[in-house]
Amino acid sequence: MTLTARRTEPVSILQRERPLRPDLFIVLPYLALSGLGIIMVYTASRSGLETRGADPTSLMKRHVVFVAVGLVVFLAASLLETRALRALAPAVYGGALLTLALVLTPLGSIVNDARRWISVGIFNFQPSEIAKIGVIMALARLLATADERVRWDHIARAAMLVAIPAVLIFEQPDLGTMLVFGFIAVVMVFAAGTSWRQLAFLVIGAVVGAVGIFQSGRLRAFQLERLTAFLDPTEDLAATALYNQIQSEIAIGSGGLLGKGLFEGTQTNLSFVPEQSTDFIFTAVGEQLGFVGGTIVIGLFGLLTWRMLVAAANGRDRFSQLTAVGIAAMFMFHVFVNIGMTVRLMPVTGLPLPFLSAGGTAFVAFSAGLGITHAIWMRRSPVPGE
Repeated sequence: MTLTARRTEPVSILQRERPLRPDLFIVLPYLALSGLGIIMVYTASRSGLETRGADPTSLMKRHVVFVAVGLVVFLAASLLETRALRALAPAVYGGALLTLALVLTPLGSIVNDARRWISVGIFNFQPSEIAKIGVIMALARLLATADERVRWDHIARAAMLVAIPAVLIFEQPDLGTMLVFGFIAVVMVFAAGTSWRQLAFLVIGAVVGAVGIFQSGRLRAFQLERLTAFLDPTEDLAATALYNQIQSEIAIGSGGLLGKGLFEGTQTNLSFVPEQSTDFIFTAVGEQLGFVGGTIVIGLFGLLTWRMLVAAANGRDRFSQLTAVGIAAMFMFHVFVNIGMTVRLMPVTGLPLPFLSAGGTAFVAFSAGLGITHAIWMRRSPVPGE
């Protein structure tokens, strides 16, 4: 597969060949998922906060602030011109590397045996979420220089662009985000026009790297427990390591076709599902809104992904096209792994569900990515006859 731009001549900064009209197939699902996320975060957190004597609306209020910031970021990103996006790519990538390095210094905050955040006042900033956007933009800028086919030097440089932040993230440790980077890189290189031999080289290299990580003994105990319990649930360890997923399955299964209704789920109300407002937020959807509600949520993500791929197919240049493909790949991987994790199709990796999971940096990063894709769509190649 090779993405080719329909239009290559320089364009003006304003690019006013067509009115910049928003794509409702992007904007409306984004707003719907964001609004539903606020409700689900509240229903998933209120009981636990009440039990601890805290304000039951505190996490929801915090999440509302991040939703508001995310909306502003989405609008700002939607106004960016393609040439500006390309010029910003090195700065975004470099800034991501700098903050990832700072996480590993005493400035980094340790939560649950992981050093992934930098405390900024009362908020925790997670650089790995921003790094996903930085890697996508940097890869798109690099691969856009390829002509008809991606050369081996492009493959080597792309691997290096991904490897540097991946190593820094591994040290946090955050195995899930490393997997996101790998998936994004393979999809973008494939879309840029790589050969099957080059693609096979990347996949084999990734497998060898994964085996090396396992053999090195660098994985934390909790990471090994999750993976081994998922691969062999008959082991005695599985009952403990898979507790989250067992409770998750109970919650989703008990929702039935139409769900138990808002605030009526026993698994949610009694806080049986750990990390329900973040990693396991889909269980709150499944229990309270049932199969129908879960299907609607997945459908909204499918609609967003489709529009991102449409934006990629209609981008003005290869950089725009590859950026949209990378962002679509990021969304697809997060949705598949997160929801698959809740129904025990995937091991627990800690990846958030876009726009639903509580987490400020992730929400803002996803909003920025979607806004960039929206900007690419609004400044797409002119359609003949329009």
